[in-house]
Amino acid sequence: MTGPVIAGVDGGTAAADALALGHWFAETLGAPLVVAVVHPAPAALGSGRVDAEWVADRHRAAQRVLDDARATLTGVRGEVAFRMVASSSAAHGLHDLAEQTQAAMVVIGSGRHATRERLMAGSTAERLLAGSVCPIAIAPAAMPAPPTEQRRIGVAYVDTPDGRTALTAAAEMARRTGDTLKLYTVVAEGDASLPFLIGDDVERAFLETARETYEQSLRKAADSLPGVTAEWQVVAGDVVDTLADLTDVDVLYCGSRGYGPARRVLLGGVSTRLIRRACRPLVVVPRSG
Repeated sequence: MTGPVIAGVDGGTAAADALALGHWFAETLGAPLVVAVVHPAPAALGSGRVDAEWVADRHRAAQRVLDDARATLTGVRGEVAFRMVASSSAAHGLHDLAEQTQAAMVVIGSGRHATRERLMAGSTAERLLAGSVCPIAIAPAAMPAPPTEQRRIGVAYVDTPDGRTALTAAAEMARRTGDTLKLYTVVAEGDASLPFLIGDDVERAFLETARETYEQSLRKAADSLPGVTAEWQVVAGDVVDTLADLTDVDVLYCGSRGYGPARRVLLGGVSTRLIRRACRPLVVVPRSG
């Protein structure tokens, strides 16, 4: 990954989280950090024309946001650039900038109404996640601190193209940092209706077979990662609740859904709900082509 890490800020309470996480990713990846703020672009004359004075005011506000970001990042290591982008929306502006710069990653904070240390992506995050060409990292609200020493990188893994793409990205990060990578597969707990329909013994045998299959898949995946210390675990429970409540990882990677245009983040059911629940930084990785 040779492109920059883009940290999108808007002057809200999530800006500090985005800057802290963005700088950590940039430093870890050996990439420049681009701090970007999007302001409204002048519209063509007509019924939808935006008032010129308001546009100018938003431009000045964007400059103040960048000035605050400069102050926050004073003295940090690495190359840092600051960009103002004129666009019809924050998500559109960040998306265009990511394509233009061939960004390695875009980092954003949680929505303005997120509860403390909980990730609840706002409209910018959801729109950006809907079709990004690069991984999107979301910092949970009031993130205590970016990952430091003795980190553990987690990945939600199933043996699918999306799962393997997420594993590759997480393994590359672990390889660069020397941190332990932990693979998680979550299996649903037994359905209360199954024993009535098929009997306890059959249900138990089914669940045991499924667990054995997942364990074999995880073991094979962990053994396929040269230069990475990998652990794995099969966990029983609700998929979203279990992944969202993980506290023994510093960053959690997951894949996007397995259909739609290649190299795009297109959220599926699990990742859509997970971005609203995770208590650790979450990285959603676009599927490979």
